[in-house]
Amino acid sequence: MIRLASILYSLIGSSMAGAAVIAVLVTGYLTVPAILAAAAAGAVVAMPVAYLVARRLYQG
Repeated sequence: MIRLASILYSLIGSSMAGAAVIAVLVTGYLTVPAILAAAAAGAVVAMPVAYLVARRLYQG
């Protein structure tokens, strides 16, 4: 399951990090630290999401 979660993380992590960066840019924070923080936050939040998706796929 860890292998599936890591594959899913490569897709989910980039999607969530990109969405977070877009959200930061839309709100008007155009500084580099704000953009990097949003990308890092999206990548961190994607870890449990990828695990939950992988667990759900193995169950059903």
